[in-house]
Amino acid sequence: MNYYKRENYLRKIRGFYEDTGLIKVITGVRRCGKSCLMETIADEMRERGADDAHIVYIDLDRRPYRAIKTPDRLERLIDEKTPSSGTTYLFIDEIQNVKNFEEVINAFRVEGRHSIFITGSNSYLLSGELVTKLTGRYIEFEMFPLTFDEFLGMKEFLGKSISANLVDEFDQYLRDGGFPKAVQYDSADDRRTYIESVVAEIFKKDIRRRIKIRNLSVFQKVQTYLVNNFGATTGLDNLLDDLEKAETHIKRETLNRYIGILKDAKILYECSRFDLKSRRSIRGEQKYYLSDLGFYFATNTDNRINYGPALENVIYTYARSHGYAASIGRIGTLECDFILRRGDTGYAYVQACMTMMNDRKTEDREYAPLEKIRDNYPKYILTRNDPIQQRNGIIHRNLPEFMRASTAF
Repeated sequence: MNYYKRENYLRKIRGFYEDTGLIKVITGVRRCGKSCLMETIADEMRERGADDAHIVYIDLDRRPYRAIKTPDRLERLIDEKTPSSGTTYLFIDEIQNVKNFEEVINAFRVEGRHSIFITGSNSYLLSGELVTKLTGRYIEFEMFPLTFDEFLGMKEFLGKSISANLVDEFDQYLRDGGFPKAVQYDSADDRRTYIESVVAEIFKKDIRRRIKIRNLSVFQKVQTYLVNNFGATTGLDNLLDDLEKAETHIKRETLNRYIGILKDAKILYECSRFDLKSRRSIRGEQKYYLSDLGFYFATNTDNRINYGPALENVIYTYARSHGYAASIGRIGTLECDFILRRGDTGYAYVQACMTMMNDRKTEDREYAPLEKIRDNYPKYILTRNDPIQQRNGIIHRNLPEFMRASTAF
Protein backbone atom coordinates (compact mmCIF):
# COMPACT_ATOMS: atom_id res chain seq x y z
CA MET A 1 0.00 0.00 0.00
CA ASN A 2 1.18 3.52 -0.79
CA TYR A 3 1.34 5.85 2.24
CA TYR A 4 1.72 9.60 2.55
CA LYS A 5 5.32 10.11 3.63
CA ARG A 6 5.73 12.01 6.90
CA GLU A 7 9.18 13.24 5.93
CA ASN A 8 9.59 15.33 9.09
CA TYR A 9 9.70 12.09 11.11
CA LEU A 10 11.36 9.81 8.57
CA ARG A 11 14.47 11.99 8.39
CA LYS A 12 14.81 11.78 12.18
CA ILE A 13 14.63 7.97 12.14
CA ARG A 14 16.59 7.06 8.97
CA GLY A 15 19.95 7.25 10.70
CA PHE A 16 18.81 4.45 13.03
CA TYR A 17 17.33 2.04 10.44
CA GLU A 18 20.32 -0.33 10.67
CA ASP A 19 20.97 0.10 14.40
CA THR A 20 20.40 -3.26 16.08
CA GLY A 21 21.54 -1.98 19.47
CA LEU A 22 18.70 0.49 20.05
CA ILE A 23 14.96 -0.18 20.10
CA LYS A 24 13.13 2.50 18.11
CA VAL A 25 9.97 3.50 20.04
CA ILE A 26 7.40 5.57 18.13
CA THR A 27 4.97 7.37 20.43
CA GLY A 28 2.10 9.77 19.88
CA VAL A 29 -1.61 10.17 20.47
CA ARG A 30 -3.74 7.33 19.14
CA ARG A 31 -4.52 7.58 15.39
CA CYS A 32 -1.82 10.19 14.69
CA GLY A 33 -0.18 7.93 12.09
CA LYS A 34 2.33 5.74 13.98
CA SER A 35 1.38 2.52 12.19
CA CYS A 36 1.53 4.15 8.76
CA LEU A 37 4.94 5.58 9.63
CA MET A 38 6.21 2.09 10.44
CA GLU A 39 4.74 0.76 7.18
CA THR A 40 6.53 3.56 5.34
CA ILE A 41 9.82 2.64 7.04
CA ALA A 42 9.29 -0.99 5.98
CA ASP A 43 8.74 0.19 2.40
CA GLU A 44 11.97 2.19 2.54
CA MET A 45 13.79 -0.94 3.74
CA ARG A 46 12.51 -2.74 0.64
CA GLU A 47 13.68 0.13 -1.54
CA ARG A 48 17.13 -0.27 0.04
CA GLY A 49 17.21 -3.92 -0.97
CA ALA A 50 15.74 -5.81 2.00
CA ASP A 51 13.55 -8.74 0.93
CA ASP A 52 10.16 -9.50 2.45
CA ALA A 53 11.55 -12.45 4.43
CA HIS A 54 13.74 -10.06 6.42
CA ILE A 55 10.91 -7.58 7.11
CA VAL A 56 8.68 -8.88 9.91
CA TYR A 57 5.59 -6.75 10.62
CA ILE A 58 3.31 -7.79 13.49
CA ASP A 59 0.20 -5.76 14.34
CA LEU A 60 -1.06 -7.20 17.61
CA ASP A 61 -4.47 -5.55 17.19
CA ARG A 62 -5.19 -7.47 13.98
CA ARG A 63 -5.90 -11.02 12.99
CA PRO A 64 -4.13 -13.42 13.18
CA TYR A 65 -2.08 -11.88 16.01
CA ARG A 66 -4.80 -10.79 18.45
CA ALA A 67 -4.39 -14.04 20.41
CA ILE A 68 -0.72 -13.27 21.13
CA LYS A 69 -0.91 -12.15 24.75
CA THR A 70 2.07 -13.73 26.53
CA PRO A 71 5.83 -13.17 26.22
CA ASP A 72 6.42 -16.84 25.32
CA ARG A 73 3.95 -16.73 22.44
CA LEU A 74 5.44 -13.48 21.16
CA GLU A 75 8.94 -14.95 21.34
CA ARG A 76 7.90 -18.08 19.42
CA LEU A 77 6.17 -15.97 16.77
CA ILE A 78 9.25 -13.80 16.21
CA ASP A 79 11.49 -16.88 16.08
CA GLU A 80 9.22 -18.49 13.48
CA LYS A 81 9.36 -15.42 11.26
CA THR A 82 13.10 -14.65 11.60
CA PRO A 83 15.36 -15.97 8.81
CA SER A 84 18.46 -17.91 9.86
CA SER A 85 20.90 -15.23 8.68
CA GLY A 86 21.09 -11.51 7.99
CA THR A 87 19.51 -8.54 9.75
CA THR A 88 15.76 -8.79 10.32
CA TYR A 89 13.75 -5.56 10.49
CA LEU A 90 11.18 -6.22 13.19
CA PHE A 91 8.10 -3.99 13.45
CA ILE A 92 5.61 -4.59 16.29
CA ASP A 93 2.47 -2.46 16.54
CA GLU A 94 0.39 -2.18 19.75
CA ILE A 95 3.02 -4.10 21.71
CA GLN A 96 1.35 -3.28 25.03
CA ASN A 97 -1.14 -6.08 24.22
CA VAL A 98 1.55 -8.52 25.42
CA LYS A 99 2.13 -8.36 29.14
CA ASN A 100 5.81 -8.14 30.15
CA PHE A 101 6.91 -7.71 26.54
CA GLU A 102 10.04 -5.80 27.61
CA GLU A 103 12.24 -8.81 28.41
CA VAL A 104 11.40 -10.50 25.11
CA ILE A 105 12.16 -7.40 23.05
CA ASN A 106 15.38 -6.78 24.93
CA ALA A 107 16.49 -10.41 24.43
CA PHE A 108 16.15 -10.02 20.65
CA ARG A 109 17.96 -6.68 20.85
CA VAL A 110 20.88 -8.31 22.70
CA GLU A 111 21.26 -10.91 19.93
CA GLY A 112 22.16 -8.07 17.54
CA ARG A 113 20.31 -9.57 14.57
CA HIS A 114 17.14 -7.45 14.72
CA SER A 115 16.56 -3.78 14.05
CA ILE A 116 13.47 -3.29 16.21
CA PHE A 117 10.67 -0.73 15.86
CA ILE A 118 7.69 -0.68 18.25
CA THR A 119 4.58 1.41 18.88
CA GLY A 120 1.89 1.14 21.50
CA SER A 121 -0.50 2.75 23.92
CA ASN A 122 1.12 5.90 25.24
CA SER A 123 -0.30 5.65 28.75
CA TYR A 124 1.68 2.42 29.13
CA LEU A 125 4.50 2.16 26.62
CA LEU A 126 7.05 4.51 28.19
CA SER A 127 6.06 4.00 31.79
CA GLY A 128 7.27 1.66 34.46
CA GLU A 129 8.85 -1.51 33.17
CA LEU A 130 10.07 -0.29 29.78
CA VAL A 131 11.89 2.67 31.27
CA THR A 132 13.48 0.69 34.12
CA LYS A 133 14.44 -2.38 32.08
CA LEU A 134 15.49 -0.72 28.85
CA THR A 135 17.02 2.58 29.98
CA GLY A 136 19.70 3.56 27.49
CA ARG A 137 18.62 0.82 25.11
CA TYR A 138 15.80 2.60 23.30
CA ILE A 139 15.26 5.90 21.55
CA GLU A 140 11.88 7.65 21.41
CA PHE A 141 10.47 9.35 18.34
CA GLU A 142 7.35 11.33 19.22
CA MET A 143 4.70 11.88 16.56
CA PHE A 144 1.92 14.45 16.39
CA PRO A 145 -1.11 14.63 14.12
CA LEU A 146 -0.59 16.45 10.83
CA THR A 147 0.93 19.93 10.91
CA PHE A 148 -0.54 22.43 8.44
CA ASP A 149 2.02 21.68 5.73
CA GLU A 150 1.34 17.96 6.16
CA PHE A 151 -2.42 18.63 6.12
CA LEU A 152 -2.04 20.25 2.69
CA GLY A 153 0.30 17.48 1.56
CA MET A 154 -2.15 14.79 2.68
CA LYS A 155 -5.00 16.47 0.81
CA GLU A 156 -2.89 16.59 -2.34
CA PHE A 157 -1.84 12.94 -1.82
CA LEU A 158 -5.52 11.93 -1.56
CA GLY A 159 -6.50 13.97 -4.62
CA LYS A 160 -8.60 16.42 -2.58
CA SER A 161 -9.16 19.93 -3.86
CA ILE A 162 -7.17 22.69 -2.14
CA SER A 163 -8.59 26.20 -1.99
CA ALA A 164 -6.65 28.96 -3.74
CA ASN A 165 -7.20 30.96 -0.55
CA LEU A 166 -4.59 29.57 1.85
CA VAL A 167 -6.23 31.28 4.84
CA ASP A 168 -9.46 29.35 4.19
CA GLU A 169 -7.49 26.10 4.24
CA PHE A 170 -5.78 27.21 7.44
CA ASP A 171 -9.11 27.91 9.13
CA GLN A 172 -10.40 24.49 8.08
CA TYR A 173 -7.26 22.97 9.57
CA LEU A 174 -7.88 24.83 12.84
CA ARG A 175 -11.43 23.46 13.03
CA ASP A 176 -10.79 19.90 11.86
CA GLY A 177 -7.36 19.30 13.30
CA GLY A 178 -4.78 16.99 11.80
CA PHE A 179 -5.82 13.38 12.33
CA PRO A 180 -4.72 11.80 9.04
CA LYS A 181 -7.82 9.68 8.46
CA ALA A 182 -10.13 12.63 9.09
CA VAL A 183 -8.71 14.30 5.97
CA GLN A 184 -10.21 11.49 3.89
CA TYR A 185 -13.77 12.60 4.66
CA ASP A 186 -15.37 15.36 2.60
CA SER A 187 -18.16 16.11 5.06
CA ALA A 188 -17.44 18.23 8.15
CA ASP A 189 -20.00 16.12 10.03
CA ASP A 190 -18.16 12.94 9.05
CA ARG A 191 -14.85 14.39 10.19
CA ARG A 192 -16.40 15.39 13.50
CA THR A 193 -17.91 11.92 13.96
CA TYR A 194 -14.56 10.29 13.26
CA ILE A 195 -12.72 12.47 15.80
CA GLU A 196 -15.42 11.76 18.39
CA SER A 197 -14.73 8.05 17.83
CA VAL A 198 -11.01 8.66 18.39
CA VAL A 199 -11.75 10.37 21.71
CA ALA A 200 -13.93 7.42 22.75
CA GLU A 201 -11.27 4.93 21.66
CA ILE A 202 -8.56 6.67 23.68
CA PHE A 203 -10.80 6.74 26.74
CA LYS A 204 -11.68 3.04 26.35
CA LYS A 205 -8.32 1.56 25.35
CA ASP A 206 -5.70 3.91 26.77
CA ILE A 207 -7.40 5.01 29.97
CA ARG A 208 -10.22 2.82 31.32
CA ARG A 209 -8.64 -0.49 30.34
CA ARG A 210 -5.36 0.25 32.15
CA ILE A 211 -6.14 2.74 34.90
CA LYS A 212 -8.59 2.49 37.78
CA ILE A 213 -10.75 5.61 37.91
CA ARG A 214 -13.32 5.44 40.68
CA ASN A 215 -15.47 8.37 39.64
CA LEU A 216 -15.71 8.42 35.85
CA SER A 217 -18.13 11.35 35.75
CA VAL A 218 -15.69 13.59 37.67
CA PHE A 219 -12.80 12.47 35.46
CA GLN A 220 -14.82 13.34 32.34
CA LYS A 221 -15.66 16.77 33.80
CA VAL A 222 -11.96 17.42 34.41
CA GLN A 223 -11.15 16.27 30.87
CA THR A 224 -13.87 18.50 29.41
CA TYR A 225 -12.71 21.49 31.44
CA LEU A 226 -9.08 21.14 30.35
CA VAL A 227 -9.97 20.54 26.70
CA ASN A 228 -12.30 23.56 26.69
CA ASN A 229 -9.70 25.79 28.35
CA PHE A 230 -6.65 24.83 26.31
CA GLY A 231 -4.09 27.62 26.08
CA ALA A 232 -5.29 29.29 29.30
CA THR A 233 -2.89 29.94 32.17
CA THR A 234 -3.65 27.20 34.66
CA GLY A 235 -2.56 26.29 38.16
CA LEU A 236 -3.91 23.51 40.34
CA ASP A 237 -5.41 25.98 42.83
CA ASN A 238 -7.26 27.84 40.06
CA LEU A 239 -8.44 24.57 38.57
CA LEU A 240 -9.76 23.37 41.93
CA ASP A 241 -11.58 26.68 42.46
CA ASP A 242 -13.18 26.62 39.01
CA LEU A 243 -14.28 23.00 39.36
CA GLU A 244 -15.68 23.72 42.83
CA LYS A 245 -17.73 26.60 41.39
CA ALA A 246 -19.08 24.14 38.83
CA GLU A 247 -20.03 21.84 41.75
CA THR A 248 -17.36 19.30 40.86
CA HIS A 249 -15.71 18.23 44.11
CA ILE A 250 -12.26 16.71 43.77
CA LYS A 251 -9.14 16.40 45.91
CA ARG A 252 -5.94 18.09 44.82
CA GLU A 253 -4.00 14.82 44.49
CA THR A 254 -6.82 13.26 42.46
CA LEU A 255 -6.91 16.24 40.10
CA ASN A 256 -3.15 16.02 39.66
CA ARG A 257 -3.47 12.31 38.87
CA TYR A 258 -6.23 12.92 36.31
CA ILE A 259 -4.09 15.53 34.54
CA GLY A 260 -1.25 13.02 34.46
CA ILE A 261 -3.54 10.44 32.85
CA LEU A 262 -4.55 12.87 30.09
CA LYS A 263 -0.89 13.76 29.53
CA ASP A 264 0.13 10.10 29.38
CA ALA A 265 -2.57 9.47 26.77
CA LYS A 266 -1.05 12.40 24.83
CA ILE A 267 -4.35 14.29 24.74
CA LEU A 268 -2.76 17.16 26.67
CA TYR A 269 0.74 18.64 26.70
CA GLU A 270 1.96 20.81 29.55
CA CYS A 271 3.90 23.96 28.72
CA SER A 272 5.60 25.52 31.76
CA ARG A 273 6.78 29.08 32.30
CA PHE A 274 10.42 30.11 32.10
CA ASP A 275 11.80 33.31 33.62
CA LEU A 276 14.22 34.87 31.15
CA LYS A 277 15.96 36.96 33.82
CA SER A 278 16.70 34.17 36.29
CA ARG A 279 16.87 31.47 33.58
CA ARG A 280 14.73 29.24 35.77
CA SER A 281 11.46 27.42 35.30
CA ILE A 282 8.50 28.75 37.27
CA ARG A 283 6.54 25.96 38.89
CA GLY A 284 2.79 26.02 39.32
CA GLU A 285 2.11 28.26 36.33
CA GLN A 286 1.56 26.48 33.04
CA LYS A 287 -0.68 26.15 30.03
CA TYR A 288 -2.09 22.96 28.56
CA TYR A 289 -2.24 22.49 24.82
CA LEU A 290 -4.07 19.80 22.87
CA SER A 291 -2.23 17.29 20.72
CA ASP A 292 -4.89 18.14 18.13
CA LEU A 293 -7.49 20.92 17.96
CA GLY A 294 -9.99 18.35 16.68
CA PHE A 295 -10.42 17.29 20.32
CA TYR A 296 -11.96 20.68 21.06
CA PHE A 297 -14.14 21.17 18.01
CA ALA A 298 -15.41 17.58 17.93
CA THR A 299 -16.65 17.82 21.52
CA ASN A 300 -18.18 21.33 21.38
CA THR A 301 -21.21 22.61 19.54
CA ASP A 302 -19.65 26.07 19.05
CA ASN A 303 -17.71 26.01 15.76
CA ARG A 304 -16.31 29.55 16.06
CA ILE A 305 -12.53 29.79 16.26
CA ASN A 306 -11.02 31.55 19.26
CA TYR A 307 -7.89 32.51 17.38
CA GLY A 308 -5.74 33.43 20.39
CA PRO A 309 -5.43 29.95 21.95
CA ALA A 310 -5.94 28.17 18.59
CA LEU A 311 -2.92 29.87 17.01
CA GLU A 312 -0.84 29.20 20.11
CA ASN A 313 -1.86 25.54 20.00
CA VAL A 314 -0.85 24.99 16.37
CA ILE A 315 2.45 26.81 16.92
CA TYR A 316 3.14 24.60 19.95
CA THR A 317 2.45 21.31 18.13
CA TYR A 318 4.27 22.54 15.00
CA ALA A 319 7.37 23.42 17.04
CA ARG A 320 7.27 20.16 18.98
CA SER A 321 6.88 18.13 15.78
CA HIS A 322 10.03 19.84 14.46
CA GLY A 323 12.00 18.82 17.54
CA TYR A 324 11.82 22.01 19.62
CA ALA A 325 11.29 22.13 23.37
CA ALA A 326 8.77 24.84 24.25
CA SER A 327 8.23 27.07 27.29
CA ILE A 328 6.21 30.20 28.04
CA GLY A 329 8.55 33.13 28.58
CA ARG A 330 8.30 35.74 31.29
CA ILE A 331 10.27 38.98 31.09
CA GLY A 332 9.45 40.98 34.22
CA THR A 333 5.70 41.67 33.96
CA LEU A 334 5.60 40.83 30.24
CA GLU A 335 4.96 37.45 28.69
CA CYS A 336 6.38 35.92 25.52
CA ASP A 337 4.10 33.21 24.13
CA PHE A 338 6.91 30.74 23.44
CA ILE A 339 10.60 30.22 24.01
CA LEU A 340 11.71 27.46 21.64
CA ARG A 341 14.91 25.49 21.91
CA ARG A 342 16.32 22.71 19.74
CA GLY A 343 19.53 20.93 20.70
CA ASP A 344 22.48 23.26 20.88
CA THR A 345 21.22 25.70 18.25
CA GLY A 346 20.08 28.26 20.82
CA TYR A 347 16.68 29.84 21.23
CA ALA A 348 13.87 31.37 19.21
CA TYR A 349 11.17 33.60 20.67
CA VAL A 350 7.62 33.61 19.30
CA GLN A 351 4.54 35.78 19.75
CA ALA A 352 1.20 34.67 18.28
CA CYS A 353 -1.51 37.18 17.35
CA MET A 354 -4.63 36.87 15.23
CA THR A 355 -4.07 40.36 13.77
CA MET A 356 -2.31 43.65 14.49
CA MET A 357 -3.99 45.55 11.64
CA ASN A 358 -5.39 48.98 12.45
CA ASP A 359 -4.63 48.70 16.16
CA ARG A 360 -1.42 50.34 17.38
CA LYS A 361 -2.02 49.24 20.98
CA THR A 362 -2.18 45.58 19.95
CA GLU A 363 0.92 45.99 17.82
CA ASP A 364 2.88 47.58 20.67
CA ARG A 365 1.68 44.91 23.10
CA GLU A 366 2.88 42.08 20.84
CA TYR A 367 6.25 43.66 20.09
CA ALA A 368 6.98 44.81 23.66
CA PRO A 369 8.17 41.49 25.20
CA LEU A 370 10.34 40.68 22.18
CA GLU A 371 11.91 44.16 22.26
CA LYS A 372 12.80 43.58 25.93
CA ILE A 373 14.89 40.49 25.09
CA ARG A 374 18.49 41.59 24.64
CA ASP A 375 20.14 38.53 23.06
CA ASN A 376 20.55 38.00 19.33
CA TYR A 377 18.46 34.88 18.86
CA PRO A 378 15.63 35.17 16.28
CA LYS A 379 12.35 36.73 17.39
CA TYR A 380 9.05 36.13 15.58
CA ILE A 381 5.56 37.56 15.50
CA LEU A 382 3.20 35.14 13.74
CA THR A 383 -0.23 36.37 12.62
CA ARG A 384 -3.08 34.90 10.59
CA ASN A 385 -3.26 37.19 7.55
CA ASP A 386 -1.64 40.61 8.07
CA PRO A 387 0.49 42.83 5.81
CA ILE A 388 4.08 42.01 6.74
CA GLN A 389 5.77 44.60 8.97
CA GLN A 390 9.40 45.51 9.63
CA ARG A 391 10.24 46.61 13.18
CA ASN A 392 13.46 46.40 15.20
CA GLY A 393 14.73 43.26 13.47
CA ILE A 394 11.76 41.18 14.64
CA ILE A 395 10.57 38.70 11.99
CA HIS A 396 6.89 39.03 11.10
CA ARG A 397 5.25 36.17 9.17
CA ASN A 398 1.74 34.93 8.51
CA LEU A 399 1.22 31.44 9.88
CA PRO A 400 -0.37 29.81 6.80
CA GLU A 401 2.60 30.69 4.57
CA PHE A 402 5.15 30.06 7.34
CA MET A 403 3.81 26.57 8.04
CA ARG A 404 3.13 25.66 4.41
CA ALA A 405 6.84 26.17 3.76
CA SER A 406 7.64 23.86 6.72
CA THR A 407 9.97 26.59 7.96
CA ALA A 408 12.23 26.03 10.94
CA PHE A 409 12.47 28.76 13.57
